[in-house]
Amino acid sequence: MLMELIFNLGLLLIIVILLILLSWVWPPDSPWAPRWRTKKETARAAFKLARLGKKDTVYELGSGEAIALMVAASEFKAKGVGIEIEPFRFFLSKITVWRKGLNKEIKFVRGNFYKEDLSGATVLYLYLVPQTLNRLIPKFRKELKKGTRIVSYKYEISLPLEKEDKKNELRLYII
Repeated sequence: MLMELIFNLGLLLIIVILLILLSWVWPPDSPWAPRWRTKKETARAAFKLARLGKKDTVYELGSGEAIALMVAASEFKAKGVGIEIEPFRFFLSKITVWRKGLNKEIKFVRGNFYKEDLSGATVLYLYLVPQTLNRLIPKFRKELKKGTRIVSYKYEISLPLEKEDKKNELRLYII
């Protein structure tokens, strides 16, 4: 009985490690999916910069563990949509949001954000590499409504800059 339990726990550990390793290289069409996390303080500053409110819907492209979306929902009473292609991060974020009781405020799409419709966003939160940000500009211009706010953490986008929070490395753009 004890040996069976140890075997099952070992097998579970191996599966988790393999899923993490797979997440570093999958999907093959992703230009780069680093395992970055947004701190709550950064998300809070981003949403203050964007003047986020309860009528807003935040889309996070490459939502990872959904930390920013949880801050948007719990502190700013906004709705959230996370788009995540990597299966391990997708399921982890769904479980975390459910455990925190925010599953009515935050929805997830498991997919490629290049192929998903972004027209429902009033605010985009982005923590993506410059190559990806610039590749998304035509999609933003096509799908986002006039007045949609885009907050980029760390990296500039080739769009007119509206505001900048240098301390928190945040930039605000408005479509």
